[in-house]
Amino acid sequence: MADLYSLLGVERDADQDQIKRAYRKLARELHPDVNPDPAIQDKFKEITAAYEVLSDPQKRQNYDMGGSSNFGQGGFGFGDIMDAFFGAGGGNRGPRPRVRAGQDALIRIEVDLNEACFGTEREISVESAVRCSKCDGSGCANSSKPSFCEICKGRGETQQVTRSFLGQVMTSRPCANCQGFGSVISDPCSECSGDGRVRSRQTIPVKIPAGVETGNRIQLTGRGEVGPGGGPAGDLYVEIVQTAHEYLIRDGNMLHMALGITMAAAALGTTIEIETLDGRIPVSIKPGTQSGATIPVKHKGVTHLRGGGRGDLIVHVEVHTPTKLNREQEGLLKKFADSRGEKEGEAQVQGHDGGFFSKFRDAFGR
Repeated sequence: MADLYSLLGVERDADQDQIKRAYRKLARELHPDVNPDPAIQDKFKEITAAYEVLSDPQKRQNYDMGGSSNFGQGGFGFGDIMDAFFGAGGGNRGPRPRVRAGQDALIRIEVDLNEACFGTEREISVESAVRCSKCDGSGCANSSKPSFCEICKGRGETQQVTRSFLGQVMTSRPCANCQGFGSVISDPCSECSGDGRVRSRQTIPVKIPAGVETGNRIQLTGRGEVGPGGGPAGDLYVEIVQTAHEYLIRDGNMLHMALGITMAAAALGTTIEIETLDGRIPVSIKPGTQSGATIPVKHKGVTHLRGGGRGDLIVHVEVHTPTKLNREQEGLLKKFADSRGEKEGEAQVQGHDGGFFSKFRDAFGR
């Protein structure tokens, strides 16, 4: 029999504040509004019943006197306390439905930047619960039907009266004969063993819209798990994971790329062809372009997920300085520097208010 302190995860000498905090934490996780799973609901009832006892000094003292194995007198156990606190004996909850809605399912797929930008279609393979074709979801073989449970008379639960220190209490429990359904499948389907569903692998087409990015989910209504008893299927959610591109970096609907050019090209200007998602296009390098300069290329970014249109491609220019020069090249550069009045060892410190740092920071929101 479960120990009430263990259920709440507290020591036996815990004070009332510790007990209250432990209960509230568990209640937030197990509340039926958060998780409707029947097994979780039963756990929620257990921790609530434990709190009802341990938060009351008199009830807690009586429990401590009886130990963790037997709460109360006359064989009155913990399950009976739960029923007493939750009013199980006060009215008929009714049988559990055999046909219940299925759960949602989630699958992740990878798309590359080109697919994310322009959209694509995929076929995904998913293994999930589907309606049993042999019994059409009924769970019964040979067109039979569930029979009335004689033990609980169709109520799905049985009741008994127990005496305890709380007084006379009527407790209710799910019927062991029909598992709370109120009816019994005497001749279960051999394919699904009475569940009304079987596991099967399906191939499902998915249309991926232009502009998706990592974390976006596509909802496919009714393509999730079929519920017990052949109940309606939940939804299938396809979560997008965009893979990294070789040289393009995505920032929302904007794309960024680095372009290395020579000193001569930067000084004199030129036209260079670059590879984009739309193929090769020319980019004009203005004379005197500095390292860290940015060149916007309109409408060559990623498609807007909603509303159409595309972002821009931002080209970040990096001027490459030669690392090895022969004597002739050194002499020419020195003559060039002399002609401009440049002296060796001279430099100008650039602040963060301009130049490469600010442009790069602005481009990436840093």
